[in-house]
Amino acid sequence: MHLSTHNWMRAEPLAVTLKRIRKYGYESIEISGEPAQYDIKETRALLKEHGIRCWGAVTLTLGERNLAAKDEGQRARSVDYVKGVITMVSELDGEIVTLVPATVGKVVPDGTEEEEWTWVVDATKECFAHAQKRGVRIAVEPLNRFETYFFNRAAQALALADAVSPECGVCLDAFHLNIEEEDMYEAIRLAGKRLFDFHVADNNRFAAGLGQLDWPKIIGTLKEIGYDGAVTNEFVAPVDRTPASKYPDMVERNPVDIPPEQLKFIQDHGSSLLTEKFYDDQMRITAETILPLIR
Repeated sequence: MHLSTHNWMRAEPLAVTLKRIRKYGYESIEISGEPAQYDIKETRALLKEHGIRCWGAVTLTLGERNLAAKDEGQRARSVDYVKGVITMVSELDGEIVTLVPATVGKVVPDGTEEEEWTWVVDATKECFAHAQKRGVRIAVEPLNRFETYFFNRAAQALALADAVSPECGVCLDAFHLNIEEEDMYEAIRLAGKRLFDFHVADNNRFAAGLGQLDWPKIIGTLKEIGYDGAVTNEFVAPVDRTPASKYPDMVERNPVDIPPEQLKFIQDHGSSLLTEKFYDDQMRITAETILPLIR
C-alpha cells in the first residue's frame, strides 16, 4: 500500500499540490477528472519533477454527466466524458479510474430500476472496453444515500462490476462505508481482490484522525485481504458558519479562479474554498495518521 490523494478539493496549481504532498510522504495522486484542465506533456513533466506518480483519477460526475440518464444522448456524452478521463490517465501512466456512474447529488431516478440498470451496465461496459484498450482498470464506487440514490453499498457496486466483467473492480471509501454498511470491515472483505482503490476521510469527512473511525482496524483489514493499492486522501471539510467553529480561518476569502461547476461540486459536499493553511494541515494530519499504519 501507499499514500495517495485527490486534488479536486482545493483550486490551486498542480505544482503547488505536488510540492505539498511530496513534503508529507504521499507517493501518488488521483488527479481531478477534468481532462480539459491538464496539458498532458506539462503534467507529466510536473509529476516527474516532484517525484509523484499518477495513480489514476476519479470521475467528477456532476452537471449533465450521468450514465443512468433517461436521455440517450446525455448517456452518450457521459460515456465520452468517462472515456476522456480514461485516456488522460493512460497518457499519464496511471492505473485506475474510479467511476461514479450517476450524477453526484441527484437523488431522484429517471426510470425504473430495470431501465436504469440496463442503461448503466451498457454504458459502463463501453467505458470498460475503452479502459482495457488503454491499459487502465475501472473501479466503480458507491457513495452514500445523500449523494446518490443509485447505489450506496459494496455489494451493490460489486453487482455492477460483475455485470460488466470479472476484471471490473470496485473502489470503497471509508466515509461512505461508515454511513451505509452494517459492518464496514465485512464490506472490505466482501470486495476482496476486486478492491482496486480505497479512499479515506474520517466519519466527519475531515482528515483521517480527526474523527471516530478506527484507522488501525481499517488498514489492518485492507492488509488482511492483501490490498496493495493506494490509500487515497479525500477529505471534504464541512464548513461551520457559526460562532462554535473550531476553524474560523478555514474559508478562503480572496477570489479564487475556479470553474463554477467545480465550485458547486465542492459546495454541494458541504464544503467551500479552503485556505492554504487549513488545507495543508488536513493533508499533513492524514499523512501522520495513515503512513505509520501502512508502512
